[in-house]
Amino acid sequence: MMMNTKLTLNLNAEIIQKAKTYAKSHQVSLSKLVENYLNSLISDKRNDEDQISDFVKTTSTKTKLPSDFDAKKERLTHLEKKYE
Repeated sequence: MMMNTKLTLNLNAEIIQKAKTYAKSHQVSLSKLVENYLNSLISDKRNDEDQISDFVKTTSTKTKLPSDFDAKKERLTHLEKKYE
């Protein structure tokens, strides 16, 4: 059984707010979102099909998302392509 450990991070307030909004819209906790991202970085099972969402790229590269960015639409588009 894996044990959870508390972690304190210092992040840009705007990034945190956007991440919370993203997590809520995808019905996942912010902790789980961060855990999944970190796991994707260290997982031995990564392959070419693994893709980092535009939102995550912006948090790691400081790239700004367009003001009309629609995360739900982007996710749907990704899933449609994935399961064609």
